[in-house]
Amino acid sequence: MTASVTIDFVSDVVCPWCALGATALEQAIENVAGEVTVELTFKPFELNPDMPAEGENAVAHLMRKYGRSAEDVAAGKVMQIARGEAIGFKFDLDKRSHFYNTFDAHRLLLWALQEGRQVALKKALLRAYFTDGQNPNDRETLVRLAAQVGLDAASAREVLVSGAFAQEVRELEVFYRERGINSVPAMVLNGRHLVSGSQSVEYYEQMLRQMAQAPVEA
Repeated sequence: MTASVTIDFVSDVVCPWCALGATALEQAIENVAGEVTVELTFKPFELNPDMPAEGENAVAHLMRKYGRSAEDVAAGKVMQIARGEAIGFKFDLDKRSHFYNTFDAHRLLLWALQEGRQVALKKALLRAYFTDGQNPNDRETLVRLAAQVGLDAASAREVLVSGAFAQEVRELEVFYRERGINSVPAMVLNGRHLVSGSQSVEYYEQMLRQMAQAPVEA
């Protein structure tokens, strides 16, 4: 009989470390299949909740927000690309020209969870942004990606137009910030164990096995 672990993965679709963490976690989950059953849910976190609709140039944004030099930004790109290559995630950061607001993407992800396709949509969003340079704040792009992972395009468009899941996204963002999560990725395992930052496949494998063996608290 396999043990089970729940993971609430708090992240944003324009966060490169979230892309790395999600990819490594996916591989770890595959590696422990047969030993551990994982229930993975992606939870919303907006890196740039006040970002205007047109977004902001990526290099200028990183320099302004984090006080980095252009050289620091370039070095960060090289590191992220290398880490992605090591686990099979392709960053094309020349195409990733801007940072965008992701509120609509998070609304669509909560709807996709209800439809049983959240993990697939999250992967599609990360690759669309980091590999293909697409805009996750563009509603037609979101509808197309939803359709690509087997969701109904008309229903996806209705979610976006209607403002559905807006309150749920805001409530979840407040919930995690009030519990001290101010940077992502962050994972909450079995509702109580926090793992912060992007870790290796091996780290996540070990973590999953340990959590599967841990006694359930009353």
